[in-house]
Amino acid sequence: MHTRLSRYLACLVFSVLAFPALAQNIPDPASWEPAMQAFDAIDAASPPPAGAIVLTGSSSIARWNEQAAEALTPLTVIARGFGGSVMGDVLFHLDRVALRYNPRAILIYEGDNDTAYDIPTGTIVEQLQQIISRVHDQLPQTRIYIMAVKPSLSRSHIWNRAQEVNARYQALAASDPLVTYVDSATPFLEADGTVMDDIFIEDDLHFNAKGNLIWGAIIRAALMPREIRHEQEQ
Repeated sequence: MHTRLSRYLACLVFSVLAFPALAQNIPDPASWEPAMQAFDAIDAASPPPAGAIVLTGSSSIARWNEQAAEALTPLTVIARGFGGSVMGDVLFHLDRVALRYNPRAILIYEGDNDTAYDIPTGTIVEQLQQIISRVHDQLPQTRIYIMAVKPSLSRSHIWNRAQEVNARYQALAASDPLVTYVDSATPFLEADGTVMDDIFIEDDLHFNAKGNLIWGAIIRAALMPREIRHEQEQ
């Protein structure tokens, strides 16, 4: 644990030193303790099964937590999104949001807030690589699905950064048979490449009912081909 924490902090320190403006923007991963305790309480009240699929990540997943089980039935899922998080938060809390459940698969949505905080693409990808390494050190056969950063009206000015992150995610997945890249960007774009304007609530960032239906369809299409076979083995 000390080694893992040291690697996380080293990555964080490098980012702050190389990009001083980040010092006041990068969230403190310890600030998510109340969310972790809430997950603890849910688990105590209704222990989830081992071998399920964990869904974790920032607000686009967190706001979908209550819909996930029904939208993905008959797959068994454990929704552990915590809104406002970045990739480093998932890395820091990986044991509590994923590993302790011994999942057969983990789906991650991060990079949206990271790009908004101007966290370097290399840092985001390095943290994802650390997540993958930690998962496979403990659970060698667990599949990991990494979702692309979605486009949004409110963050159109940094869409080029998000596309860089998505390209790196895609390349990483191509090099590892246990990692799958999920294109959760293209379905929200019009034919001319602009972002759909009828899928968000008033903040132009989070999905309305229509956006959530598309979001759910993307996740279901990504998980179902491989995971339904393993579901039947549970």
